[in-house]
Amino acid sequence: MNAYQKEQLEALQMIRQHLGKLPDSEIKSLKAEIADYLEFRSKVAVFLEKYFQDICTGKCYHSRLSACCSKDGIIAFFADVAINALTVAKDDLDRLEQAIQTPANDFKCIFLSESGCLWQVKPIVCEMFLCDEAENRAFEDDSEALKQWKAYKEIRKSYTWPDQPVLFEMLESYFIEKGYNSSLMYIHNSPGLLRIKRNREE
Repeated sequence: MNAYQKEQLEALQMIRQHLGKLPDSEIKSLKAEIADYLEFRSKVAVFLEKYFQDICTGKCYHSRLSACCSKDGIIAFFADVAINALTVAKDDLDRLEQAIQTPANDFKCIFLSESGCLWQVKPIVCEMFLCDEAENRAFEDDSEALKQWKAYKEIRKSYTWPDQPVLFEMLESYFIEKGYNSSLMYIHNSPGLLRIKRNREE
């Protein structure tokens, strides 16, 4: 495995290990913390299916031209991994581990199977990436849809952008307090995001 695969696998395994030791009451508490975010993600998924499914499926997935699904190219926050692990069944997480260790495609994202993405709740960077061509085609004659998409991008920041305390930071902090560390904990490791956190405290 290369370095990218190792960091993805380590993050997933440490999260699974910890969640597997927790009582149902604490699992329930963690799920309550992410419930609002999952509702947001459901709304985004409906929006994307309505406006982009036909465009993106034909243009990128079937043609295998998608740059956003490039080999070792996706950015997954530690919180993305934790939220997905809290949401899906053991078998789904087993398949993710298997995909990380033995990717189905040498040239595409390690999580991309013949039937699509193996994540149930995709990394937020993946879910909300749209190329200019797709946006132009979808919003060319629909200013209201464009307005809604811009609103969703602002809402995303309320979960991920640490100019205020946010869910992604909270989940990283929770696991750090339990003694875990991961290179995917960008909000605690990325110089740019750390600078944003310092600015909010000044």
